[in-house]
Amino acid sequence: MEGKNYINGEWSTAGDGVIEVMNPATGEKFGTVPNGGETEASAAVDAAAEAFKSWSKTTVYERASLLMKWHDLLLENKQEVAEIMTKEMGKPLAEAVGEIEYSASFISWFAEEAKRSNGRLIPASKEGKRIQVLKQPVGVVVSITPWNFPAAMMARKMAPALAAGCTFVAKPAKLTPLTAVRMYELAEEAGFPKGVINLVTGSASKIGRVFTSHPAVRKLTFTGSTEIGKELMKQSADSMLNLSLELGGHAPIIVCEDANMDLAVEGVMASKFRNAGQTCVCGNRIYVQRSIVEEFSQRLQEATAKLKVGNGMDEGVQIGPLVDQDGYEKSARHVQDAVDKGAKVLVGGDGRAENGAFFYNPTVLINATQDMLVMNEETFGPVAPIMAFDTDEEAVRLANDTRFGLAAYFFTDSLTRGTYIAENLEYGIVGWNDGAPSSAQAPFGGMKESGIGREGGQEGLDAFLETKYISIKL
Repeated sequence: MEGKNYINGEWSTAGDGVIEVMNPATGEKFGTVPNGGETEASAAVDAAAEAFKSWSKTTVYERASLLMKWHDLLLENKQEVAEIMTKEMGKPLAEAVGEIEYSASFISWFAEEAKRSNGRLIPASKEGKRIQVLKQPVGVVVSITPWNFPAAMMARKMAPALAAGCTFVAKPAKLTPLTAVRMYELAEEAGFPKGVINLVTGSASKIGRVFTSHPAVRKLTFTGSTEIGKELMKQSADSMLNLSLELGGHAPIIVCEDANMDLAVEGVMASKFRNAGQTCVCGNRIYVQRSIVEEFSQRLQEATAKLKVGNGMDEGVQIGPLVDQDGYEKSARHVQDAVDKGAKVLVGGDGRAENGAFFYNPTVLINATQDMLVMNEETFGPVAPIMAFDTDEEAVRLANDTRFGLAAYFFTDSLTRGTYIAENLEYGIVGWNDGAPSSAQAPFGGMKESGIGREGGQEGLDAFLETKYISIKL
């Protein structure tokens, strides 16, 4: 598959050669995209700035209509787009189809939410004055999206920006750019005017420097590692660029002794092993109350052993490959470090890396301790370490003992206990008896070093709107 840049309504192969996109399940080349840089990024921003003059003046109903056309086309072609995603990223096809449906939910949500971006009138403190508050689009928005959810992260940023009246420039991850290319082809078919949406593939450093320095850019939205987020923040300081940063996580899961065991195992499986553990909100460390740790570990082991590993295009596969060698080696390193420090492997603990394909078997570890790498670093792989705790206070303390604060999960049937845990966890997203809490209508984002701002929900639209206060003396 040959992907192209989309700039000012035109498809182009301009760039410094091409980037090869590999299938992580086979090690074979799946396609190419242009290796774009400063020239292509600048042209895309210039096009978006010109288009903003007219796009920002359209009504919310016009914008919502185009978004819904895109939404419908995406769902009509969900199988095709999902297959592209599976072949460039590796996730099982059923998960990829689910991601396309999840992506479409953001488009429809923000198409409707745009109609509720209301301003307001405020009673004045003096006679003869009127106070108005208006909501207006921020301006040109640039985005950098990750490889692990190439459709959902694009939709979650692009839909609210367009709904708010902003124009948009996207830079997808070099590992998974072809999903974005196909989504843009469908958006073009939906009828977005020239320059309103633009796509540039290529060098992250070169394109990123344009994004953070071009005078026409008003907002940068980024999903990725905390380290890269900090670098983008530094680069954006001189222009005081409006930022939304959804960064790394290190999610804890707490399982209390009064939890519904079936629900807890199901929730941990959903959180930990979705996308082979390659999600920023997946459970990375599991704290189980000591009185049930043996039973829970056995049941998690049994459920994990049933997972089918293989090429995501094959029937029944639930765990695909890790996206690259770095991810594979990190999972292996975390497991080996844990074993060296006293952990025991109940299932998994090995994998295969051959011919450019990297499969790591779903792994459950017991007897984990706080000094292990797996309890202190985000693994981004299918490794589930279990550590025992005694009191709720201890569990919360251990869960909060990290610089990250994106997502956390806990399982209990006690309202009193659950309220205490939920209110004391230092995380932007908390799943109570729920291993998959994300949805288009809810705000998504983290505390501490897990980011700035929220995506989804009403907050997701507000992120692309400026608040203007007008005082009128009559």
